[in-house]
Amino acid sequence: MAAISPSIVWLRNDLRLTDNPAVQAAIVPGTPPLFVYIVDDSDKGRAQGRPQGSASLWWLHHSLAALAADLKSRGSRLDILRGDPADLIPALAAAFDAKHVAWTRRYDAAGIDIDSRIKSTLTAAGIAAESFNGQLLREPWTVKTKTGGPFRVFTPFWRACQALPPPAEPLRAPRRLTAVPWNRNAPTRVSIQELGLLPTKPDWTAGLREAWTPGEAGARQRLVDFLDNALLRYENERDLPSRPSTSRLSPHLTFGEISPRQIWHAAQHTAAKSAAAAQNVDKFLSEIGWREFSYHLLFHNPDLARKNLQARFDDFPWRTRASKDLRAWQQGMTGYPIVDAGLRELRQTGIMHNRVRMIAASFLIKHLLIDWREGERWFWDTLVDADPANNAASWQWVAGSGADAAPFFRIFNPILQGEKFDPDGDYVRRFVPELADCPSAFIHKPWLAQKAELQKAGIRLGETYPTPIVDHAEARERALAALKQLKD
Repeated sequence: MAAISPSIVWLRNDLRLTDNPAVQAAIVPGTPPLFVYIVDDSDKGRAQGRPQGSASLWWLHHSLAALAADLKSRGSRLDILRGDPADLIPALAAAFDAKHVAWTRRYDAAGIDIDSRIKSTLTAAGIAAESFNGQLLREPWTVKTKTGGPFRVFTPFWRACQALPPPAEPLRAPRRLTAVPWNRNAPTRVSIQELGLLPTKPDWTAGLREAWTPGEAGARQRLVDFLDNALLRYENERDLPSRPSTSRLSPHLTFGEISPRQIWHAAQHTAAKSAAAAQNVDKFLSEIGWREFSYHLLFHNPDLARKNLQARFDDFPWRTRASKDLRAWQQGMTGYPIVDAGLRELRQTGIMHNRVRMIAASFLIKHLLIDWREGERWFWDTLVDADPANNAASWQWVAGSGADAAPFFRIFNPILQGEKFDPDGDYVRRFVPELADCPSAFIHKPWLAQKAELQKAGIRLGETYPTPIVDHAEARERALAALKQLKD
């Protein structure tokens, strides 16, 4: 039996010490916290959950390393285990004679099931098991329609959220902690390196390393930089992918390196400085509201990533033999520069500007008639901010099959979208360098340029850059014809 009886903090997608109620609950005099992260690679876990994508695994490696260093600087330690949490958490509690286990709640069906079973096991053994909200401003069951049901439309949902009392002030991180000696009878620990989260041959992560600083400190700095330098441009420039006018906080939120409460309160503090700041803060926080709405949908619709919310789309005539077109889209080789720039930004940096995500998703779904689930799977593997709620809800929104969705017949013209949101072609030139010298008038439609202009720019369509894999007008007509086949 361990000399010290600790409290156990089971960390998952809350890799931070500030505003972490599970951490706060475990800090009790005489019972130092044991910080544990478990990689569930058990057969049961693989069957029940959804493996993280390769970009997310890269982020997880560095986020765990940052948290481990932070804990060490405060006198504690991060212990990493591998296996089934349903076995490991009770085994840890028994080995250390722990009387208390705390964690942050999850909202996907698999996570809820795992946590419920573990809580029952611990409770039956006389161990207090507490779960907390550390991921959302409003948990899904706390926001209801007037009839007591869940929302299916964003605007009334967000209005209902705003009518509730303000979120509580963020909790402070503990200054000093005590490391709990490891018990030799406890399950075996592994190092971060032993998890094998990083790619080796080839190592494709140079762009990710250049673009991101995973970890709680990186998240805080990202928020400060946004509020100090970009907020006042947010409302007017957030749809322009060449401008640094968005927060880029999404991966930090996904891994819980910063909480929505921290963001909300910091933004409100900035809003108090001027009317212009307040206006931009309102727009920015409504985007946090969309994240909240996505989790609301996921909780009430557990199959959000697999099943159409609108059942009539179950009969949609998707092209099931379009692997060549799917690969062209994934590789950013569709011949439509704004689409290709987005997919290449994703491959290079692990993220894609939100406006371009909508353009690229619309192109896959409506121009190519490829099932939205194919796109959702690709984003899940390649996004550093791959999120079980946001990713699925957003793809269903574009497809027209989701809640409060854009109608399917709203088909983005990728040429006009590019000209509107990347008028000078700066975004395209950055991520599609073979078009760098294309005349601005044709940067979003190079196939319409004169042969002499293309030669001068060093562009050989079909060789250095592809011709469009589908004609926009023909694709639009095909998509509308497919829509007519659906049952009302």
